[in-house]
Amino acid sequence: MENPTRQAAISALLDELATNCERPFGDARAMPPGVYTSAEFLSLEEREIFSKEWQCVGRASALGKPGDYLTASIANQPIVVLRDEQMGLRAMSNVCLHRMSVLLEGRGNIRRIICPYHAWNYGLDGGLKGAPLMEQQSGFCKESYKLPAVRCEEWQGWIYVTLDQNAQPVHTQLAQLSELIDAYGMTDYIETFHEEHVWDTNWKILAENFMESYHLPMLHRATVGPHSRLEEMECPPGYPAFNYHWITKEASLPIGNAHPDNNRLTGHWRKTTALLAVYPTHLITLTPGYFWYLVLQPRGVGKVHIRFGGGLAPEFITDPEANAHMATLKSLLDEVNAEDKRGVEAVFRGVNAPLAKPGHLSHLERPNYDFARYLASKLAAR
Repeated sequence: MENPTRQAAISALLDELATNCERPFGDARAMPPGVYTSAEFLSLEEREIFSKEWQCVGRASALGKPGDYLTASIANQPIVVLRDEQMGLRAMSNVCLHRMSVLLEGRGNIRRIICPYHAWNYGLDGGLKGAPLMEQQSGFCKESYKLPAVRCEEWQGWIYVTLDQNAQPVHTQLAQLSELIDAYGMTDYIETFHEEHVWDTNWKILAENFMESYHLPMLHRATVGPHSRLEEMECPPGYPAFNYHWITKEASLPIGNAHPDNNRLTGHWRKTTALLAVYPTHLITLTPGYFWYLVLQPRGVGKVHIRFGGGLAPEFITDPEANAHMATLKSLLDEVNAEDKRGVEAVFRGVNAPLAKPGHLSHLERPNYDFARYLASKLAAR
């Protein structure tokens, strides 16, 4: 039974969030502090968002041969995504059907999924192939065991999973986004690095930081800030499943603009960067020459697990200077991430302060307003 006092506090917080979202954008404020600090609010997110929405877990190109796998967790459910023997993409529960140990960790390549506890082992289709000494139990039937499947789809080269069997297909939910960015050919971009980190902040603070470029001149004054002019940024209204904004400029790095061999992009698109936020947690910077991304997973209200990766457009992959370009980009992104980490951890300390109070949003923070409206729409239906 829910604690009435806590339930009343959550209802009041949701009312405050909804009231702000009902304001016209010109009068909108940042979200209230409790959205970031309340454990009950996070529990509501786990139930109404993370257990139902499509969530990205990485690039399909990272799973290049049979047995390649990656692991993730959505709404406290460990999952594994792998290439089967026919090079099909499969997702399934990453929990043993015997005594419920987690099976695989990280990324790698396997012939079978072997439980580290009692060596029950499963094929790449999830079916149980072996269980030591279990034939001595008359009630045991190996054929009755198969790891539960999890819905898995690919969009623009990304792997998405969901626990909701009734969710609309990813390509349907993101149809408008496909129309906006198809000319980039993001499906063919190749991931060249992948890392995982944990930062001391709330997942939404990091998501919002990515969604707006208003902070670039100040927070990133030692890196990309001097090249960031606020008047170059366009922040159109978002859509139900995503928001986005554009920056059109002559890039400071050669790979920020289209390669001479790129015949997909024309005119200003050859030097336009798209910043994409696919709800709830997939954040992409897509340029004509490279991409980088964050995929977020909350670890309580004050920590967020981050999948951080990036790579090059196909023309730069085949360019003789590809390695040098990617090394330069990775070095820059590491510095930018360090600046962002300081910024979002400072915000988390601030939202916990007794006198913290949200202020008006800039016109360049339209994506943050749309993100708040997304959260309100999902959580109000509780």
